[in-house]
Amino acid sequence: MKTLKIVDTTLRDGEQAPGVAFTRTEKIAIAHALDDLGVDMIEVGIAAMGEEEISVIKEIKALGLRSELLIWNRMRKSDIDMARLTGVKNVHITVPGSDLHIERKLGITRVETLKRMVETIAYAKSFGLDVSVGAEDASRAEDAFLLTLYQQAKEAGAIRVRYADTVGILDPFETFERISRLSSVLKLPIDFHGHNDLGLGTANALGAFRGGATWISCSVNGLGERAGNTPLEEIVAAITFASRNHSNIDKKKLASVSALVATASGIPMNYQKAIVGKQIFSHESGIHVDGLLKDAMVYEGILPEEYGRHREIVLGKFSGRRSIRHILNTWGIEIDDLKAQKIVEVIRRECYLQKIDGVRMHSLIREMALRDA
Repeated sequence: MKTLKIVDTTLRDGEQAPGVAFTRTEKIAIAHALDDLGVDMIEVGIAAMGEEEISVIKEIKALGLRSELLIWNRMRKSDIDMARLTGVKNVHITVPGSDLHIERKLGITRVETLKRMVETIAYAKSFGLDVSVGAEDASRAEDAFLLTLYQQAKEAGAIRVRYADTVGILDPFETFERISRLSSVLKLPIDFHGHNDLGLGTANALGAFRGGATWISCSVNGLGERAGNTPLEEIVAAITFASRNHSNIDKKKLASVSALVATASGIPMNYQKAIVGKQIFSHESGIHVDGLLKDAMVYEGILPEEYGRHREIVLGKFSGRRSIRHILNTWGIEIDDLKAQKIVEVIRRECYLQKIDGVRMHSLIREMALRDA
């Protein structure tokens, strides 16, 4: 049995999604919700952004949340100085891992990169801060250099390292292999931070966890830059579903936290979004509904009750007699199979002729059921 640890980055990487900017009130509400959800650590922001960011982080710290807080920093002593002003003890230092980032972005060498990293870690530790180090663009880094980076970070006093698939190019099999190799030689907790550019954010995080990563960096609804990050709700479900793996997340609260972040970010949730989507426990097909009414497990591998949700029988073109009779029964109307079949035939014919919304569908079925009753 393994315990999944969550670093939620909704308030940092999530807010970096184009067009997203949380107000002070929204940041505090999201922090409260993440704490109530059971998130182990909240990457609460970037102190180097300035006084307003520092102020809201201090306000969140004053809440006395159970979740630990983490400040994201560049490899600069000035960033550490700004982080210190928040009073938060956990600081994360991001370090370029690939030559592309080292040479093209910063214009320095590998030697200079490691030197700056060690100096920044030492500086942060001199103030009693707990330091984690992340290798940005680790998925495009040379393996030998990446291991050296992590080993020197450990020797300098880092308590955890992050493997960042910054541009989301990995697949879950490669992720598993890479993290397995690292975890076998690096005796330090590994945090995997994945992006969803290929739609593999959750799969890669699962591969990383199985390969030895104990921490997963993710965000609510997968909010983040480009295609976003690993979605918190999906990776928690994937790792804890039908297994002995454990997390501190209260899965029954995932939908409400998802709704809060969707509203605050202004990015609506896809109705078919895994775990938290509006329609994922809705059923219309007559064959499916017949099976569900006999035993929900027939067509639900994940039960809605486990996630604080409920199933819904939807009436439409694909509804069968069993669906029609079931819904009418909930309205206190009893009909036989013959009449239900006639209603099914009318509904299907009408759906080929025109669009019928849910309200009109219910009205039409009720009207036909009561006719000649």
